[in-house]
Amino acid sequence: MNYIECIDWLYSFQKFGIKLGLYRIKYICKKLGNPQNDYKIIHIGGTNGKGSVCRFLESVLVSSGYNIGTFTSPHLQRFSERFVVNKNEISESDIITLVEKIKPIVEEMLEKDKIPTFFEIVTAMAFQYFKDNNVDFAIIEVGLGGQYDATNIVNPIVTIVTNVSYEHQNILGDKIEDISFEKAGLIKNGIPVITAATGKALDVLRKVALENNSPIIVIDNKYWKKIVGGVDWQEFLVKGSLKDYNVKTLMIGKHQGENIALSIAAIETLQLNGIYITDDSIIEGIEKTKNPGRMEIVGFEPLILLDGAHNVAGMTSLKITLEEDFIYEKLILIFGILSDKNIQEILDIIVPIADTIVTTKSQNSRAFDPLKLKEMIGKKGVIIKDKIFDAIELAKKIAKKNDLICITGSLYTVGEARDYIV
Repeated sequence: MNYIECIDWLYSFQKFGIKLGLYRIKYICKKLGNPQNDYKIIHIGGTNGKGSVCRFLESVLVSSGYNIGTFTSPHLQRFSERFVVNKNEISESDIITLVEKIKPIVEEMLEKDKIPTFFEIVTAMAFQYFKDNNVDFAIIEVGLGGQYDATNIVNPIVTIVTNVSYEHQNILGDKIEDISFEKAGLIKNGIPVITAATGKALDVLRKVALENNSPIIVIDNKYWKKIVGGVDWQEFLVKGSLKDYNVKTLMIGKHQGENIALSIAAIETLQLNGIYITDDSIIEGIEKTKNPGRMEIVGFEPLILLDGAHNVAGMTSLKITLEEDFIYEKLILIFGILSDKNIQEILDIIVPIADTIVTTKSQNSRAFDPLKLKEMIGKKGVIIKDKIFDAIELAKKIAKKNDLICITGSLYTVGEARDYIV
């Protein structure tokens, strides 16, 4: 098989949708020799901030000299972004090797009418790839939920549940307690858990952690404080359990203070378990962290900001960042979202602060109709552009140098925009 054939084969499984459960991924990994058991794992779930915490931890551990694998999803621009070793994406030849190794197992499953999902196959590929590269640690991001997510066959040394808010209610449940219980399924017996969850969500996580004899560290806003910042950098004071840290980051948005505090709490947990990580590595790693498509500036005069906010909590963080961290004359919003999101709630957050709105859609099959978006917004002057690059060109044409163009609503929208701009 060549690379294109491998990618086509993998994507052919997307038509089977999302099927939560662990027996299929366990079957594949058992046939592979359970590669996920060959290295230490940091398991990261939650609603928002998972990707940023993955990147902060990756950067710190790489700065400490460890061989680090990182598995995240979805990808922004390239399929290879999902599999990273020491900040380097997987090669096409390695993807071919992995597919050729896993394909016979999957074909055997098909004969037994046990059809795995796209994400299950990709997760197994990540586990195998990290074994093949002899990683010391693998940082594994949950795909959806927790309890029955394909990643949840791992035996981590620390578990992180960043926070919990409403998402995927059609799958995880309508109540925050139900969603929290699904995410609490990541908690393993005796394994430390770190979270920034609050309210009823935190109550659920505490209860499950107690039942599993798992020590729990709760990060709240007392653990971090923004000291100063510019348009594309920030400095925070973070209170750790071992000491306080002054850290600088190129990641923007005040909410990154919480993500950094979660990451440092995880690093200190590793240190307390005998893993050598220096303070210099923490400072250097955080400063070097990048997470494309998340509060990312990709242009000046006018400022162009990409942010993959796709739920209520994410859009709220974006709005706060736009109001507190940026100075601009007019906000030109390019908005494209998937149809299975809480669209009206998300629009109600961001629309009031926008001066001009351009609705658009990504090429994803779940992309919401930009005409219907215009109708839901209900304001005069909303412009429709079916293609994202047309929306960008229009925004650049009408923007003055002191304006801000913000492209948001979906990681798929942001990924296509980044393809065009960067």
